[in-house]
Amino acid sequence: MNWRVLSFGYRSHNLQIYNYYNYQSSIKKSMTDKEREILELIEGKYQGMGQNPEVHLEGLLWSKPITYWDYIQTDALLNLQVQRTTLPDEMIFIMYHQINELLFKMIRWEIEQVAKHPELTVEFFASRLGRISRYFDMLAQSFTIMGDGMEIEQYMKFRNTLTPASGFQSAQYRIIEFCSTELINLIDYRFRATIDRDTPYEHAFNHLYWQAAGKDHETGTTSTLLQNFEKKYKDEFLRVMEEYNTTNLWSTYKKLPKEQREDLDLINAMRHYDHTVNVLWVMAHYDAAGKYLNSGEQAVEATGGSDWQRYMHPRYQRRIFFPDLWTAEELENWGVDNLEGHKVLTEELDNVGNV
Repeated sequence: MNWRVLSFGYRSHNLQIYNYYNYQSSIKKSMTDKEREILELIEGKYQGMGQNPEVHLEGLLWSKPITYWDYIQTDALLNLQVQRTTLPDEMIFIMYHQINELLFKMIRWEIEQVAKHPELTVEFFASRLGRISRYFDMLAQSFTIMGDGMEIEQYMKFRNTLTPASGFQSAQYRIIEFCSTELINLIDYRFRATIDRDTPYEHAFNHLYWQAAGKDHETGTTSTLLQNFEKKYKDEFLRVMEEYNTTNLWSTYKKLPKEQREDLDLINAMRHYDHTVNVLWVMAHYDAAGKYLNSGEQAVEATGGSDWQRYMHPRYQRRIFFPDLWTAEELENWGVDNLEGHKVLTEELDNVGNV
């Protein structure tokens, strides 16, 4: 090995480093304090990644400025609406459901922040629940767009081209449910006594409340609606069920210290979310569906063939994410006398919040 060449290369490398930092030092002297602070933060970021800050800074010279349409991807977004018929109101139907799915993604984003927060506080928990509830408030209030925004005659025609598809098959909505509460609260009431913490996820999955919309538990037969849904998403559902088994919103709340669980703002935020999702939004959907499906002389079934009235109305399946945050009377009358609203607590009730 030629040690003289090696030594020269070593000195040359050191000289490059010396010149770089000497140059940076001279540049920094001519900067304002704010500019110097920003440059040092940039250097620290890229050096921490094992990267040369100078290369990344030079790259900014050749990067294109961002535009609204590139950032939001409006061209891609506005080309996602593909009609199956020539009926104009079908476009409203498609766009409305796509907006729903975007809001569902926003809700999942907020839930994930709570579930994975390294040092969760009551304030952060309540603020994210507030965001989630506002998204569901938008969903609940937006059904007039579909309820009053389509001609019944057009809907009753183009809906026949959608069979056996159904809004029932929104995977994101099912995932939101898994991320919000413990599995036992999503099990069909007829089978809850047979389900516990040691129950295999697949067994629990087969007895979720919404299975009743497409499965005959006596014969074991399932509808095409449910078969297609499970073929597409069952593996993902089982993974999410396991991932959020102990990090769903309800389990996360129950792991908080007692004084934090008794925080009235947090309790009210959770009650608001529970009621908005499982009563207000469901009933808004129920009423909109009823306007169309019961518009003729004879009521018709949903496109997927489900018993939509029994599946959707909260008084039947009694979907409740946070059961211990409601009084015995409120639970007894769920879906009966709380269809318009729920009580906002101004002081802690004896049998609420004592998880």
